[in-house]
Amino acid sequence: MNTTQTTITYFIVTGISEKPELQLPIFFLVVLIYLITLGGNIIILLLICLDHHLHTPMYFFVANLSVVDISSSTITLHKIILSFLTGDKKVPYLECMFQTYMFGSLAGHELFILTAMSFDRYVAICKPLTYHSLMNRRTSTILASFCWLLGFIQTISLVAIMGSFTCYSSNEINHFFCDIVPMMKLICSDISVLERLFFIQGLFLMTIAPFVLTFVPYIFIIVTILRIRTSSGRRKAFYTCSSHLTVVVLLYTTLASQYLTPNSIRSLDFKKLFSLFNTAIVPMLNPLIYSLKNKDVKMSMKRKFGGCKMTN
Repeated sequence: MNTTQTTITYFIVTGISEKPELQLPIFFLVVLIYLITLGGNIIILLLICLDHHLHTPMYFFVANLSVVDISSSTITLHKIILSFLTGDKKVPYLECMFQTYMFGSLAGHELFILTAMSFDRYVAICKPLTYHSLMNRRTSTILASFCWLLGFIQTISLVAIMGSFTCYSSNEINHFFCDIVPMMKLICSDISVLERLFFIQGLFLMTIAPFVLTFVPYIFIIVTILRIRTSSGRRKAFYTCSSHLTVVVLLYTTLASQYLTPNSIRSLDFKKLFSLFNTAIVPMLNPLIYSLKNKDVKMSMKRKFGGCKMTN
């Protein structure tokens, strides 16, 4: 359906691939990834809530990250599953705008919460004697609340401006969910204001600011680790922040590959693969990277699930 004057009432998401022979493998892959994501993050949430040994600032932020991973995976992957089961790829206009808003908000919150976790790791390694006084429950709650608030606020203006447009060249979105970049390509009106806002917000608020605030503490962390005299002490200090650093590097790499690649039609399918990795694979890997390979979580699982045998 093409339109230039009438108001769009629904969009059609093309999915990850339009090749018929790939639909069934993609469906089973997405369902498997989604179930693993749900299972891993729910287990982590339950352990953190039930085990007082995990009631620390680090695991408080990990719990927030698990909520984001569950929510973002559900928001982005549910349409792939439903469209395969029902054959209906239509997304009502308001639902599409809501999906765009929620994905942008959750993506922003994930970057902000990772920044808060970077500050937590800085205090733990560089200021260990004052860690419990600085990173207390009140500080952790304020940081997490600020991340949620900023995440939901920063997307409002973009979605509000995009929602004001009624002229679209097509209602077919070349993506597997309603994302702002492929939707902007369909608007046939002048979107210079929207593009400038997206560039400024995406470059500074969603990229440079959290990137700098996340990695600058690691300069001090590395310097502090190098000053530790024993190799065992250096390994222990690095171990406390290795999981966070791994996820940060993984996330920023996929985001850069997704949004900073050449803006050509040929690259759209390529970008969808990076988007799938960012919205599905990373949330699936986060419980493993952050917690399931962590000795504190292993001990918690032993305490809560009857002392099941676990190996490194």
